[in-house]
Amino acid sequence: MSSVYSAISRIVARSCRDGAPELPGYLDDHAFMLAALIETMQTRFRSQDWTFACGLADALLVHFEDRDRGGFWFTSHDHERLFHRTKPGRDNATPSGNGVAAQALIALGHLASESRYIEAAERAVRVFAPVLAQAPGGHSTLLSALEDLEVPPSFVVLAGEPAETAAWQQALEAKFRAGVRVLDLGPVDAPPPALVKGHRPARGAVGWVCRGTTCLPLVTSVADVVRALAQGR
Repeated sequence: MSSVYSAISRIVARSCRDGAPELPGYLDDHAFMLAALIETMQTRFRSQDWTFACGLADALLVHFEDRDRGGFWFTSHDHERLFHRTKPGRDNATPSGNGVAAQALIALGHLASESRYIEAAERAVRVFAPVLAQAPGGHSTLLSALEDLEVPPSFVVLAGEPAETAAWQQALEAKFRAGVRVLDLGPVDAPPPALVKGHRPARGAVGWVCRGTTCLPLVTSVADVVRALAQGR
């Protein structure tokens, strides 16, 4: 794990000098990068982005999580010793690192069927529960994470001929559906095992609609996907 984090820290840095990382990344750098990767994979799925995303999630758990109380520190465990170490939960000019980390871990946890990501997000939301009750308006990112814990997000996995799966994705994304992610694996020769939901057809396209870590039976038309999504979130 340390070698993975070392590689990630060279990419997710707070600042660089002469092309080399100068200061290691903080919580926000890792959480926001993870959230961006999850969005990017819906535009064009690449296995290397998936691997990077899982590495970032692992880094958050190993190097930033408060293992005693839950939530994520702003600085990593191997950061220089500080007089006061913060654990930001309130949204300011940018969303809180804990809120973004929780949302991203919930999404990736369901996609990858990794309960430890979801459990870490739940611990983060739980530790901020008192302030969420007192000042919900200042913690909307964490509130969104709480909603995702209560109602797991849906996602659609597409497989088959690249031209066909691209047409499916375009049709599905013509209408905004909150909380739904579409992953087109048509162009991917060797998808991550966690995303392989069934047999890939030689012709045409198929899809699987999943809610949380549970997937419905294979569907063979865009209309079937739309109907399945309409029954959920």
